[in-house]
Amino acid sequence: MKTNHEIDYRIFGEEMQCVEIELDPQETVIAESGSFMMMDNDIQMETIFGDGSKQNNGGFMGKLFSAGKRLLTGESLFMTAFSNMGMGKKRVTFASPYPGKIIPLDLDQLQGRIICQKDAFLCAAKGVSVGIEFQRKLGTGLFGGEGFIMQKLEGDGMAFVHAGGTILERNLKPGETLKIDTGCIVAFTSMINYDIQFVGGIKNTIFGGEGLFFATLTGPGTVWIQSLPISRLASRILQFSTGGRKEEGGILGGLGNLLDGDGR
Repeated sequence: MKTNHEIDYRIFGEEMQCVEIELDPQETVIAESGSFMMMDNDIQMETIFGDGSKQNNGGFMGKLFSAGKRLLTGESLFMTAFSNMGMGKKRVTFASPYPGKIIPLDLDQLQGRIICQKDAFLCAAKGVSVGIEFQRKLGTGLFGGEGFIMQKLEGDGMAFVHAGGTILERNLKPGETLKIDTGCIVAFTSMINYDIQFVGGIKNTIFGGEGLFFATLTGPGTVWIQSLPISRLASRILQFSTGGRKEEGGILGGLGNLLDGDGR
């Protein structure tokens, strides 16, 4: 028997997606702040401490510790619960914060546990526990970058994560290993073994233009991969905004800026 609320949903859009959650009377969905888009009149919005799941049974201090760990992932101590307090089905819609895709995850079909990037969680059925997952290996802790502290989603309900660019889903067989840029990982199932590996080679280190380390994911299990991590997008925008413009027809060099009116 399921312990989480059972919700229906529809995903709209292509590059800037949103997810419409349909709630029966007394059903609730939880979401991170900033993801709300719109809701029907009889939906009641309430700020809650932590994620509202029943896994935090240690009284107030247990809830405080559980919620406090979320600060390590850059999230708030509080989440927002949206409940249908009316008669009949009602809808609430959440939007992805940047161009990409929304991935629906049925935790009941995924062994009840998913590990995802710390900024990937969008919303979930009430009862889903949203916590943190430390990668315990020393190499992962020292060099993991974006992949060291991740979120874990636990329960038997629906959860939704968002990712940048195009999404690829890979099913890894037992012992099969995939090497990925740490920022390109969106989520993976709990049986996946996660580690960090040094790229190696002096030329790769100095001239490669990529990170010195990448993630190794070993099956069995499923991995969701994004083509455009938000950190990579932000880095490129910052590069151009600070005058680090790279010329696409580099033969003209700085003269190109003068010809297109960008010279000063």
